[in-house]
Amino acid sequence: MTRVALAFSGGLDTTVCVPLLEEEYGYDDVIGVTVDVGQPAEEFDEAEETAEALGLDHYVVDARAEFAQLCLESVRANATYQGYPLGTALARPVIAEAILEVAEEQNCTGIAHGCTGKGNDQLRFEAVWRSSDLEVIAPVRELGLTREWEQEYAAERDLPVEGGSGGDWSIDTNIWSRSVEGDDLEDPNYVPPRDIYEWTDEPGSETEEIEITFEQGYPVAVDGEEYEPVELIESLNELAGGYGVGRTDTMEDRMLGLKVRENYEHPAATTLLNAHEALEGLVLTQEERQFKKQIDQQWSQKGYEGLIDAPLVSALEGFIGETQKRVTGTVTIRFEGGQARPVARDSKFAAYSAEHASFDTETVGKIKQEDATGVAKYHGFQRRLANEAIAANAADEEVELATDGSGSDEE
Repeated sequence: MTRVALAFSGGLDTTVCVPLLEEEYGYDDVIGVTVDVGQPAEEFDEAEETAEALGLDHYVVDARAEFAQLCLESVRANATYQGYPLGTALARPVIAEAILEVAEEQNCTGIAHGCTGKGNDQLRFEAVWRSSDLEVIAPVRELGLTREWEQEYAAERDLPVEGGSGGDWSIDTNIWSRSVEGDDLEDPNYVPPRDIYEWTDEPGSETEEIEITFEQGYPVAVDGEEYEPVELIESLNELAGGYGVGRTDTMEDRMLGLKVRENYEHPAATTLLNAHEALEGLVLTQEERQFKKQIDQQWSQKGYEGLIDAPLVSALEGFIGETQKRVTGTVTIRFEGGQARPVARDSKFAAYSAEHASFDTETVGKIKQEDATGVAKYHGFQRRLANEAIAANAADEEVELATDGSGSDEE
């Protein structure tokens, strides 16, 4: 008997895939796998009810702890893509690995998803699955299905779906971010209504300050209370979201080259990333900070591509891990006007001296202020030489033009 494991949400796409995998691809048995990375409870209820109506064996895997740990790794890498924290991108490899484990345990010969051929998720899932010996199947992409066709097919087969996307928007949620796209939001000139947001309130005049504790780049406590990664993220989502922190409305460039309009909510991610970068600014040297921006950008790109297990990432994390040994301390964040703003930071590893930096002290340790005079004389020396050479040659060219008459209006 041939068996295929399907990444199953209970929505229109994956529900339609169940009979298609049997009829079009010849599988004797389809099993559904749903992976918990922090979705709302009602999504699991929908998946379970739909699976039961289809007579589908349904497996639910709790991967919240693994995903939360990856999110905190992304904080150490200051991971963002085109201005927003990575959320969906980081979740997909975790989901894919969990589905693959179930597929292998259940002796499947195939593994399938309901992604289209236009998005990023097909690439992120398959990057994991193609390392296995299982046949990888993408019915929506391979059969060129449209949403309208799927709705008609579901109606004809009396499949247990409500005939649409479950609402006006296409929404993807995990503990690190909530993405909203589709329908009117596909128009870049469309102003989203306030009701697209669930995690964040409208920013008001209220403010609050909290202290976040880091150990070697990992956030571990808020106001002195220690949390496990999942609880830390969830509590900050609620707290920061109440002040309107963490909204992004962006034109995103996907891996396939399509430009799409996306809306995101990410209160905890914004708070932790801002706090972490503030602490790095205190403890890392100028050279480390400059070079780490390149490292972080490469880590973020691989994270966006779903290639977080690439050898390059391991190499990048070697540098990141070395720098994070000193990223230990506290950062005070003020929630204000929809922002999570660092207003204080402290660390025993601070590469900073208030006495040396103060305008009220005459020297910098054993260095006298007049010692900077020689540096000031050399500063910009090459620029002065270059500008003098440019000016001199420009004058010579003007003389040459006047001599040969080429600058004259006479013929």
